[in-house]
Amino acid sequence: MPYLNWRKSSYSEADGNCLEVAHCTSGKISVRDSKLGDSSPILDFSPREWFAFSQAVRSRTLHR
Repeated sequence: MPYLNWRKSSYSEADGNCLEVAHCTSGKISVRDSKLGDSSPILDFSPREWFAFSQAVRSRTLHR
C-alpha cells in the first residue's frame, strides 16, 4: 500500500486507543487501529460508505 498520511481524532484517548483515518489518492478512505499502527488491518471505504458509516456513528453517539 502506498504511503498514507494517517490522522487520529482529537477525541482520542490519552493512551492512544483510537481509529486513524487516511484519504487515499484513489478516493477511498482507509481506517486502521492506532494502537497497532503499521501492523493494523486496514478497512477501505468508498466515499458513500464512509458517509453512511460516519453518520451512523454520530447518530449513535448523540443518542446515548
